[in-house]
Amino acid sequence: MSVKIIASAAIRGAHKFVDKAEEQMKQAIDKFGAEHEVGFPNTAYYLPIIFGMLGHKVEKLKDMEPVIKRCRLLLPPPVKEKLHLPYLGQVLDAGMSTLFAQEVIESIRYLNEPNFYLQSEDVTDDNIWLGAADDVIMRKRGVEFVDGTAPGFAAIVGSAPTKEIAAEMALELQKKNLYVFMASEHNGTCFSKQLVEAGVQIGWNTRLVSFSPDVSGAIFAVGFATRAAMSFGGIEPGDYRKILIYNKDRVFAFVLAMGDVSDEWYATAAGCINYGFPTIADTPIPEILPTGVCTYEHVVSNIPHNEMIAKATEVRGLKVTVAEVPVPVSYGPAFEGERVRGADIYLECGGGRTDMCEWVHTVDMNEINDGDVSVNGPEMTEVAVNEKGKRLGPLAIEVKVAGRKMESDYEPILERQIHHLINYAQGIMHIGQRDIAWLRVGNSAIEKGFKFADIGRLLHAKLHQDFGAVFDKCAVILHTNQDAVTEILAKAREAYKTRDERVGGMKDETTDMFYSCTLCQSFAPSHVCVISPERTGLCGSYNWLDCKASYEINPTGPNQPVEKGEVLDQVLGNFKGVNEFITKASRGNITSYNFYSLMQEPMTTCGCCECIAAVLPMCNGIMTVNREYKGETPCGMKFTTLAGTMGGGISSPGFVGHSKYNITQRKFIAGDGGFQRLVWMPKMLKEELYDRLKVRGEEIGIPNFVDLIADETVGTDEETVLNWLTEKGHPAVTMDSIIG
Repeated sequence: MSVKIIASAAIRGAHKFVDKAEEQMKQAIDKFGAEHEVGFPNTAYYLPIIFGMLGHKVEKLKDMEPVIKRCRLLLPPPVKEKLHLPYLGQVLDAGMSTLFAQEVIESIRYLNEPNFYLQSEDVTDDNIWLGAADDVIMRKRGVEFVDGTAPGFAAIVGSAPTKEIAAEMALELQKKNLYVFMASEHNGTCFSKQLVEAGVQIGWNTRLVSFSPDVSGAIFAVGFATRAAMSFGGIEPGDYRKILIYNKDRVFAFVLAMGDVSDEWYATAAGCINYGFPTIADTPIPEILPTGVCTYEHVVSNIPHNEMIAKATEVRGLKVTVAEVPVPVSYGPAFEGERVRGADIYLECGGGRTDMCEWVHTVDMNEINDGDVSVNGPEMTEVAVNEKGKRLGPLAIEVKVAGRKMESDYEPILERQIHHLINYAQGIMHIGQRDIAWLRVGNSAIEKGFKFADIGRLLHAKLHQDFGAVFDKCAVILHTNQDAVTEILAKAREAYKTRDERVGGMKDETTDMFYSCTLCQSFAPSHVCVISPERTGLCGSYNWLDCKASYEINPTGPNQPVEKGEVLDQVLGNFKGVNEFITKASRGNITSYNFYSLMQEPMTTCGCCECIAAVLPMCNGIMTVNREYKGETPCGMKFTTLAGTMGGGISSPGFVGHSKYNITQRKFIAGDGGFQRLVWMPKMLKEELYDRLKVRGEEIGIPNFVDLIADETVGTDEETVLNWLTEKGHPAVTMDSIIG
């Protein structure tokens, strides 16, 4: 009987949404015209749920008409009191038609109210509604689902009884490293507004994402999950069965419904059940306890607020591992993006205001005691206040490590962890690394007793937890005295220089062992990244030394040694041992690829790449575009379209994903003519890489090469770019044809 009650409500709610969507579509066509473009800003997946489930591209208002017709076909008739006994399949159909209708409704809102949703990661004082995640956010946050940093997400509809309960629940979810996606109101407020009222920082950076005040905004959460399946899983649009199974097995999400459950809420929950996402409610609504679509129960109700999250993780089958860190503030990846600004700042170090650096170096075993943490200079509360009323102090974080397996090559790997490990502490903000680091400590952290010594304690605990396989002892000194900071800074800079020369001098020809990275296979099953000294990982996060260290730390992990083997083609970068490995690792989907070519059997690409290069036949060269650039490119496709076309673990001749750093490595597209083929890149990317591009130009004998590379200020069509290249004398214009 409980199934019948839920089904009746869900089907009623679905009819309401479809009726509303159809009416709004007709009004929009009358207002804007059937040919008017529609969609979510800067995404390559059109309306992603409709695109993923049906393979149908909604690009113009007229494209919505067949969607509404499909909704009508899916909609079961309203449940009759005496005659009609619905089954779960009808509930699921009603739920899917609801999601389609909600996407229509929300996309039309973007037309009618273009400023209703923000197009950023952060909320403002005047607007907290973030709407659909664009592809920059998708890539950035999707990687966290890939590497396990974020085990899943909670979709919250409604509001808690008080803002204090809301804040407590949000903190518990953050401690479990879960994302929180929020939509819908109850009793005139919503969960996200309650968090703001409680002084909690919301936005993508704190994993507390305020999508919409309406329940239809829940489709932004489901759309995120659908896009993950297509972007990282390589699933073709329209293959709805694989997308739904992918989400059930890989995206651990659940719905927390707080407040009176309306027909519209029931219908939305029914849509989520299709994906294997169960609903846990705080009110005594009917339950659906038998398993079937979801891993365990589908709807569980009347759960106290202090038990909802534990119950939800249990019902979803989500395993959460959280390490205790001995600091007086909450700690975890969910706090990594937290900002400390303005009046919230208690203390500031670095950032150009004072000297600051971070240095990890190896010492002999008898030089340190494991766990020693000391502060050389004033503590946070002892730092003097300057004439502007600010506490500004120098800081050098010196980490000494010792161990029989410790190698100098591992030092930058450990050093790189300092950034995010400090950021995991609530109320602390860290930016940059090496000698351009920047630290801010908030008043809230000081009130809880946070000190410089706590930075040492958390680094000791987390470095041991994550990298204990390669060292035995770790001691941390926080230098806050200017003379000591100056001395450490000089030593650190000499170490940085030595490391850069070491990595920069490595060559593929003199290395017999490459390393794999299959981290993204959890989302892109056929993608296999093999990393060499001169071909960094396309995500930009891993180089050869990183992978070597990772393998030493975790011999069964995603970074495995790959014998280069016989060199089949030195120019293109084709190696027998690599081909044998990728054939096995991709389960036969990919049997060969070239390291140094985008024209002939290029490497596979997943959704995590920093940049995508594409051939420009008319210009006889290639362009590259970074994910942050949202404009048009000379190949006729924005980054989002390129990523949607070639992501998911396929090899696409004429296109290849790569890291920003790879652009200035010696082997970049060497098989297609090399670095001098580069004819166009966004201005923002050119400025970011300017010094390295200049050095690389000098290496190939064209000192002004960086100034010969066109950008969007020159043009975004091939003909305009070609004219400019010809005028400037770009070498690609006179090279042999790139297309053979």
